[in-house]
Amino acid sequence: MNTQKFLISGIAGGIVAFLGGWLIYGILLMDFMMANAGTATNVMRADMDMIWWALIVGNIFFGLILSYVYNKWANISSLAAGLTAGATIGFLVIAGFDLVMYATSNVMSLKGTLVDIAAGTVLWALTGAAVGWTNGMGKKA
Repeated sequence: MNTQKFLISGIAGGIVAFLGGWLIYGILLMDFMMANAGTATNVMRADMDMIWWALIVGNIFFGLILSYVYNKWANISSLAAGLTAGATIGFLVIAGFDLVMYATSNVMSLKGTLVDIAAGTVLWALTGAAVGWTNGMGKKA
C-alpha cells in the first residue's frame, strides 16, 4: 500500500467529512435532530463548548478508514466507485452503531435514528467519493 496516497486521500476524505457533517448536521438537520432527541438531557455541547480538535481529528479518522479499505483491499480510485463503496460501508457502520445506541440509550428517538442512518450514509458516500477521486488523481486514463 502506498502510504502517501493513503494519507493524502484519507485527509481529503476527512476534510469532506468535516464540511459535509457541518452542512448536513450543523445546518440542514440541526433543528430536526434537536426535536428528535431522546430523553437523555445535556447530551449535545453548545457551539462554544465544542472540542474542535477532537471533531477535526475524528473526521480525519473517518477519511482514513475509507482510504485504508480502498487502498489496501479494494483498489478504488474513482469518484463513482468511491461514492458507492462509501455509501455501502457507511450505511453498514452507521446502521449498526445507531441501532445499538437506540437499543441501549436514550440519546435519540427512533425517527431521529432512522434519519441519522440516512444522513450518515450520504455523508459517508461523499467522503468515499472524495477518497476515491483523490486516489485516482495522477492516473493515466
